[in-house]
Amino acid sequence: MVDAHDSKSCEEIHESSSLSPGTMENSEKSKPKILVVLGPTATGKSDLAVKLALKYNGEIISADSRQVYKGMDLGTGKITKEEMCGVPHFLLDVASPRKQFSVNEFQKLAEKKIREIIKRGHLPIICGGTGFYIDTLVRGLHFPEVNTNKKLRLILEKQTAEKLFTTLKNIDPARARNIDPHNKVRLVRAIEIAKSLGSVPKIQSDNLYSPIYIGLDLTDSALRERISIRLKRRMKAGMLKEIQKLHKNNVSWKRLEKFGLEYRNCALFLQGKITRDEMIQNLESEIWQYAKRQRTWFKRNKDIKWFDASRKFKVYL
Repeated sequence: MVDAHDSKSCEEIHESSSLSPGTMENSEKSKPKILVVLGPTATGKSDLAVKLALKYNGEIISADSRQVYKGMDLGTGKITKEEMCGVPHFLLDVASPRKQFSVNEFQKLAEKKIREIIKRGHLPIICGGTGFYIDTLVRGLHFPEVNTNKKLRLILEKQTAEKLFTTLKNIDPARARNIDPHNKVRLVRAIEIAKSLGSVPKIQSDNLYSPIYIGLDLTDSALRERISIRLKRRMKAGMLKEIQKLHKNNVSWKRLEKFGLEYRNCALFLQGKITRDEMIQNLESEIWQYAKRQRTWFKRNKDIKWFDASRKFKVYL
C-alpha cells in the first residue's frame, strides 16, 4: 500500500518501506509482473512512481518520447536527481537531440533494462505519458519494416503540420485519430508508412509481461489549472535558456520545432516569429489538447485502474 499524497521526505519513505519485492506474486507464473504508472501530463506520475518504487523495491523506466534526449529537462518535465530519492531511473538522457530516436530503439533498450531489473530481484516500473511507447513495450508490439523514403520526405517536410494531418486523415483515418496533429516528425513518418503499405497495418503483439496499470487523471478544470501553473514554473526556472542552450549546441531551430509543444513555441518566440503572449497562449492550449489526446489513447485500455490525482488515495499491490 502506498499513500499517493504522502508528504514524507525521501528518507522517511525509505524507513517506512516494509514490503519486499516478493510481496507481489505473479498471477501468470510464466510472465514477470511489471507495474505501469501512466496518465495525462501534469498529473504527478513521476512522484507516485518513486513512492511505489521505494515501497516495493522497484526501479523505474521512463516511457516519455522526449525525455530520452539529453539537455531537454525543463521542457519535458524530467525528474531531477533529488526527486528520484535514490531510486534508479532508466531511459532518460540516452539520445542526442540532434538525432531521431525511434520507438523500436526505445523498445530494445527498455526490454534490456526490464531483464536486468528482474535479474536483480526488483520490480520494473514503467512510468510515462507516451502511450505509444508504453503499448509497444508492454504489449510487445512488432512493427513492419518500412525504409526511409528520402524523396517523399523532402516533399512532406516542406508542408505545414495542418496539411500533413489532412493528408494522413485521407489515407489512414485510424492512425490520424491517435497522433499529435502538430508533430511534423510523426506525421511525416505515418504518411511514409501509409503510402508504402497502403495504411499502417494491424500490429502483431507478443506480450512478455503481466502488467498492473495505475492511471492518474484530474477533472478538466483541475488539469488545465495545473498545466498553467506548471508552465509558469518552468518559464521561471529557465526553460527559454534551456532551449537557447540547445540551439547553441547545434540543435537547429527546425529540429527544436519538430519536438512540438514547449520546444516548438519557445523556438518560434526566440526567433521572433511570435510574441511572448502568443507563446504562452499557444502552449497552454496545445498542452491541454495534448493531454486530451493522451486520455483518448489510454481510455482504450480497460485494464487501467484510474485514480483522481487531486484526492488522497492508497495504492495496494
